[in-house]
Order: sequence, then C-alpha cells, then structure tokens
Amino acid sequence: MNACDSVHSIASRLAAQQSALLALFCLCNRRRARLSCHDWLRSGYNPNVPKYSIVVPFHNEQESVTGLYDRLKAVMEQVGEPFELVFVDDGSRDATFALLGQIAAVDSRVVVVKLRRNFGQTSALAAGFDHAQGDFIIAMDGDLQHDPAEIPKFVAKLNEGYDIVSGWREKRIDNLWLRRIPSRCANWAMSKLSGVKLHDFGTTYKAYTRELIEDIPLYGEGLHRFIPALASWYGAKICEVPIVNIDREGGTSHYGISRTIRVFFDLITIRFLLKYMMRPLHFFGGIGMAGIGTGSLVALWMVFEKAVRNVNVMDAHGPMMVFGAVMLVAGVQMLALGLLGELQVRHFHEPHSGQPYRVAKVIRSEAGEESEIHG
Repeated sequence: MNACDSVHSIASRLAAQQSALLALFCLCNRRRARLSCHDWLRSGYNPNVPKYSIVVPFHNEQESVTGLYDRLKAVMEQVGEPFELVFVDDGSRDATFALLGQIAAVDSRVVVVKLRRNFGQTSALAAGFDHAQGDFIIAMDGDLQHDPAEIPKFVAKLNEGYDIVSGWREKRIDNLWLRRIPSRCANWAMSKLSGVKLHDFGTTYKAYTRELIEDIPLYGEGLHRFIPALASWYGAKICEVPIVNIDREGGTSHYGISRTIRVFFDLITIRFLLKYMMRPLHFFGGIGMAGIGTGSLVALWMVFEKAVRNVNVMDAHGPMMVFGAVMLVAGVQMLALGLLGELQVRHFHEPHSGQPYRVAKVIRSEAGEESEIHG
C-alpha cells in the first residue's frame, strides 16, 4: 500500500467516524430539541420542506373527499407557502380510501395515512400529526363543515406568534337541544376548570405549532378537544378566531347526545391532569387523610363508650364501628395510592441510569502501579 492509499484510507475512516458521531449527537438530542435526525438534516438542506401541514381525518366521507381537496388546494396555493395535505382514513368502509389514493397519485403534496380500523377521531388526528412535516399544523374535519377559506385567518394568527389558534363557531346551526345547549354548558365548564378563555373547545378546526403539538400526547377518544386546556399547562399562547358553521353537504353525522355525556367524564380527567398531574399525593392524600381522620374519631368514640360508659359497642354501635374501620382502611389505601403516584412522577422526571448500584472507589493495578478511580 503506497502513501496515497494510506492517506485515503485514513480520510475515509475519519469521515465514517464523523458520520457516526453526528448520528449519535442527533439521537441524544432528539428529545431535547424535539426534532428528529431526518428532520434536522432535511430542514438544513432541503428548501422544499412544507411550512404548513393540513391534517384531515376521514371516516366514511366519500361524498366530500374530492370537493374538500379542491378547496384546500386552491386556498393553500393562494397562501403562497409550501404546504402538504395529510389525509387520514380512519377505517372507512366506503370508497374514501380509494379516492384519497387517486388524489395522492396525481399530487405529491398529498400524504394518505390508512389506519387498520376505526380508532376514533383523536387517534386519527394523532396519526396525522405524527406524519405531518410542517412547522405549523392545521386540523379540520373532513365533512366540509369547516370552510377551507377560513385558513388564512389561522395563518395570520400563527404568524403573530400564537401557539394555538382555535376556531369559534360563533353562529351554530346545529340542533338547539341536542347540540347547542349541551355544547354551551360543556364549553363553559371547560373554560372555568382549565382557566382558558375559549368559547368553543369542541371544534376540530384548530392550528398548532409543531413544537407544542409534539409535547402533548393524544390518546383515548375526544382528548383532542381539550388540547388548548392541556397546552395551557405548558404556558402556550392561545387565541381564537370566529369561523362559519356550515351544514353538511353529504353523509351523516357521527355525533349524538351520547358524546356530550362522555365529554363530562373527560372534563373530570382534564381537571385532574391540570391540577394534580405533578402532585398526585395532594389529591389522594387529602382524601386519605380525611378518611383516616374520620375513622380515628369513630375509634376514639368507641374507646370512650367502652372504657368510660362500659357500653357493649358491638351491640350498641355495630354499624358505626364498621363504618369507622372502613374509613380507616380506605384512608390508608388512598394515602398509599398517592405515594405510588409520587413515585411514578419521580421516575418520569429522573434521568434513566441502567446501573442498580453506585461505585465509591475502584482500585486497579496496572504495570506494577496502583491507581484509584473514584466513582
């Protein structure tokens, strides 16, 4: 091997090592920077990365697929920034996926995600968010009740520095008793419980920054409606813009009065997450101490009745004695549950180190000399 070949070999090895170090750096900092290695490289070298991602979930909406695509394309081309359309087929049984596939075949800006079954709107939106590449993400329904012509309003607010722009159906056309009144009550309760001053939490028509949406996990059914409430915990800047509520042009609505009932259970979940997510012992511990205190008072009363008045407490106060015992046991259990919750929070925030031990000192003899390594 001559000198030139040797130098070339060394240069190749150095280049390989630099690539490996770069990949390791990206891997270690991916979570901190909220940006994958692929996204980092792409954002640095590819000028065609979309600025806006429009995420639309579909479920048996074959009547509106083509019309919505045409309107979205026309509006986004007028915006004048790179964009992509992320269409999610949430287990449709009609021709929705076939139509989406035909659109994706002729327009490279369209991304189609097909789910194996109907997972629900929240999961479909989560899938769309995961496959979106834009810096700003706009979510809307696929039934044409959300007018794509309203998108410039959201874009303007995003450019003003807001993290979430929520649509507000100021003049709703839904059924008064089955939709509007329950929705108004739920929105009022959500605003009071979360401290976020919005008129309409229920609409899917919202815009988000990528950095924010990646911090909020979506799961279950219906949690997407409360993204502004969850985002308030992160200090997000939130505003709303009035939008037009359009009647469906085709298909049937997938929502009824049963959804309103489920929303109230979601309200309890959101309230708990916002107030006690990082301090579960404050919630469970309070209930536990109330139970322990009540049971202790009952027990002291039973001791007084037995010791001072010589009363047969089993005959005279049997039910009360059982009640006190139950309160004591339940209180201890709630307190223990709160402590387990605190352990989970600590585990979540602690850096994960694989060693189940800590070294104080290592003494190793090398070449006749002893060296000490302190841990």
